[in-house]
Amino acid sequence: MIVMVTGGARSGKSSFAERWCMKHADRAYYIATAQAYDTEMERRIALHRQDRASADYAWETIEEPLQLRGLLRKLSDTVPAEVYSNPVAAYTEPIAVYTEEPEVSAAPVVLIDCLTLWLSNVLLAIGEQADGEAKVIREIDLLLEAVASYSGTIVIVTNEVGSGIVPAYPLGRLYRDLAGVMNRRLAAIAEQVFLVTAGIPIELKSREYKL
Repeated sequence: MIVMVTGGARSGKSSFAERWCMKHADRAYYIATAQAYDTEMERRIALHRQDRASADYAWETIEEPLQLRGLLRKLSDTVPAEVYSNPVAAYTEPIAVYTEEPEVSAAPVVLIDCLTLWLSNVLLAIGEQADGEAKVIREIDLLLEAVASYSGTIVIVTNEVGSGIVPAYPLGRLYRDLAGVMNRRLAAIAEQVFLVTAGIPIELKSREYKL
């Protein structure tokens, strides 16, 4: 099952995603995608670590800013561990989509927070290369294939970044556009899509107007 949780900054989307996991599973993996580029971000990450450690819940945190595909396959026990251990594999030779049946009936519950931070990490890593935009879109598609094939439940937090002003610089506009593409494609494969506004979650997929 794929659960998408989206919303603006400080909307309460991460808190809701955590509560969703707590309600539906006894324990879960918490995949954090943030990278500490400055002291302010270091403090944010440290606070999140402290919050998870003090929560009355069995979180197992994995900090992974880039290689989500390999990590999901590792958690599913469907690919040799050495594939995940190569930190540049996705940017040299993409990992083939795994199509065999998993060895276990259901993989553990996973919370990814957040997908838009992962996107910024990928964009900064390969966006300056030739055909960088196409390569980033390829990485998005490969990740969503891995998400769709995961045998357990995945709760994915992502940001709505296109509702504000148009960014003044090209990289910001590219990021906004790529985030919109990514969120739209994720929503298409998710069973539940929650929009969180002012701390209030609304499930959108069941209310979809289909033409």
